[in-house]
Amino acid sequence: MAENFWGIDLGGTKIEVVVIDNSMKPLIRRRISTEATGGYHHILERIRQLVEMVSVESGIAVPELIGIGTPGRYDAEQGIMKNSNTVCLNGCDLKHDLERVLNRAVAIENDANCFALAESMPGAASTIMCDPSKTAFGIILGTGVGGGIVCNGRVRHGAHGIAGEWGHNELIPDGDLCYCGQRGCVETVISGPALERYYQKLSGRFSPLERIAAMAGTDAAAAETLERLLFYFGKALAHVLNILDPDVCILGGGVGQVEQLYSKEAVQAIEKFLFNSELRIPLLRPLLGDSAGVFGAALLTIAS
Repeated sequence: MAENFWGIDLGGTKIEVVVIDNSMKPLIRRRISTEATGGYHHILERIRQLVEMVSVESGIAVPELIGIGTPGRYDAEQGIMKNSNTVCLNGCDLKHDLERVLNRAVAIENDANCFALAESMPGAASTIMCDPSKTAFGIILGTGVGGGIVCNGRVRHGAHGIAGEWGHNELIPDGDLCYCGQRGCVETVISGPALERYYQKLSGRFSPLERIAAMAGTDAAAAETLERLLFYFGKALAHVLNILDPDVCILGGGVGQVEQLYSKEAVQAIEKFLFNSELRIPLLRPLLGDSAGVFGAALLTIAS
């Protein structure tokens, strides 16, 4: 077995690399800005630069296989990226191009799936998921809304490779236009930017979500924004739970840090639409913070 494993998390604003050892402990972690406005080939070069920097700084040779988590999904049959909100990736053969740039094999996976994998193994749900029959739903609530399903220590993909992608179900009929081409998607309602836009519409001023959540007790517009989040979070998630009925849910992303999502009111919002009298599924905070995705990417190379 290899002595260390490398993972890359490609985000809309940052790229992170981690090297972990056999016990899943990080040996080095570094991140740089994505600079996505520079376009697809610039992103490839940024990844190459970061991998080289980590190798030089740590003295650890780059292995023959590197894991990478990406926004959107890689269609292996067509050899292209799809459904990425970093839109310059769509239609490109990211796996092939990265393998060429890095001169290494690449295991590629959706970033929400990487999050779910990491939080199911060394992360928040590790105690529950030590039973291989258990299922975890890892939720990304941030700039976008996504999810991943883990069972038997493996990511579930499904026939189309979109298992767990709850962010593009219709939540509000004829709602705001989504980058995916549909209207009223979950992502257009309870993502961080969507909630910030809603607050700005009510108040006439912009405020980041973290501050909106903190002002909910004193600011009427902030309180209404948080009520909107809880109501639609409950409705959207209950639809998933009615079908999947996982043993645990882990909430990740910037919106997942909002304290109110772990409150009695959030549970009641879910139960309102749940096909059961009470919610028995724990909603867990991520243990690995905003680096869960990069740990999951490294874990891809262990499973490969």
